[in-house]
Amino acid sequence: MTEAPPKVPDGRDETGPERDDRNLIELLQEVRVVQTGVQILFGFLLTVAFQPKFEKLSSFQKDVYFGTLVAAATTLIMLTAPTSWHRILFRQGDKEHLVNVANRFTVLGLAAMGCTMIGVVLLLSDIAFPSTATVIITASAVVACSITWYVMPLRRRRALRRRSSLSDPDRLDAILPDRLDADREAVR
Repeated sequence: MTEAPPKVPDGRDETGPERDDRNLIELLQEVRVVQTGVQILFGFLLTVAFQPKFEKLSSFQKDVYFGTLVAAATTLIMLTAPTSWHRILFRQGDKEHLVNVANRFTVLGLAAMGCTMIGVVLLLSDIAFPSTATVIITASAVVACSITWYVMPLRRRRALRRRSSLSDPDRLDAILPDRLDADREAVR
């Protein structure tokens, strides 16, 4: 009789491969939700350069436009990468690695999306409003993205790690699943 795969110690009744399947499905669904908005925004940005008023933009505004366009392209590249990796590595038995890589691409894509959104806010507010309003609106966007997307979840992650390390001091950092023990088996 074959031995059942080890259960993942997180309170769920699923094996490691089942967890990887669930994690990848959740990640790809999250990417789908974000990607649609970015695609629309990217399409909008592509049309801006062909508008008659584009030539009237200041060099600062054109620089912001260019940076925002690059950030939007980077966002789409990063958020599309998990799907490409999934298709290319399909049925290769490397799901855990795929989930880890896809997660990193998604985090980078979200950072680029924050830059894209901030760039759009800066560009449009600079065109439509006085400088003071532009600074306030753009700074608010920077603070909102930074706090809600990174500061708060990273603070929560740190608290969870601290709590987890207090209850199990031998537990390895879950973000480094590639660390190996003496028997060369992945330690989680």
